[in-house]
Amino acid sequence: MEENKKHKAGFVNIVGSPNVGKSTLMNAMVGEKLSIVTSKAQTTRHRIHGIVNEDDYQIVFSDTPGVVNAAYKLHEAMMGFVESSLKDADILLFITDIFENEMNHEATLETIRKLEKPVICLINKIDLGDQDKVVQRAEYWKEKLPNAQVLPVSALHKFNLDQVWQRIIELLPESPPYFDKEEISDRPMRFFVSEIIREKIFIHTQKEIPYSSQVEIEEYKEDERMVHIRAQVIVERNSQKGIIIGAGGSMLKRIGKESRLDIEKFVGKKVFLETFVKVDKDWRTSEGKLKKYGYKS
Repeated sequence: MEENKKHKAGFVNIVGSPNVGKSTLMNAMVGEKLSIVTSKAQTTRHRIHGIVNEDDYQIVFSDTPGVVNAAYKLHEAMMGFVESSLKDADILLFITDIFENEMNHEATLETIRKLEKPVICLINKIDLGDQDKVVQRAEYWKEKLPNAQVLPVSALHKFNLDQVWQRIIELLPESPPYFDKEEISDRPMRFFVSEIIREKIFIHTQKEIPYSSQVEIEEYKEDERMVHIRAQVIVERNSQKGIIIGAGGSMLKRIGKESRLDIEKFVGKKVFLETFVKVDKDWRTSEGKLKKYGYKS
């Protein structure tokens, strides 16, 4: 880094409705697959930091759960992550898409309107619509969020992300780095392993099953050649347990195999993965269990 060049660092927090592409954007910006990406809404449950380091700056991206009207305690905990991200952002990336006519959470939108910090409104998935639709949505959000810079993007195809990147670097405050320059996240490896397994559950199961499931890593042991992992899939009812296991254990084997292959790519080593399923009744509505599984402090 040049002597006269000041170091910049800051938190760039991503918020928006479910399924508008927050996690796809996060992974594209960070260059690592840190967040679950599926076509199902409300996939992200935690606040996940992805860290980008260069000699003269550090950007701490933060993916958050989709903004929802809380229906039960897990939703309340997820919205807690959203609210904290609005408070501690140095730069806010508010992401919508060309299909979202209006954000269904007026309180969050009002908070964003009043923010006294830079807001960049990204209209995502522009590759799925025509130019007139993009212009219409851009005009709508300029009126709705007059404090924001509005940019059309495609996170999936990385269209216009270089402009977003340039703007972020311009807006970053001068600061020493918040994390070690070798880190790509503040989350431990166990967290990402559990998220990889949970992603496979979202992909391969239907209806309430993905939303009623939680993954706990009971053991993570690493030696020079291999990583040994023991994972517990937690569901709310015995009927859900049966679906996760599948006929003759077929579903659990499929989830385990696909998870193992992705974990091996992520850790760069061979992986021995054991997966089990247990019932923990109504864990989504229990304050104590939400704390146990890391949704509340």
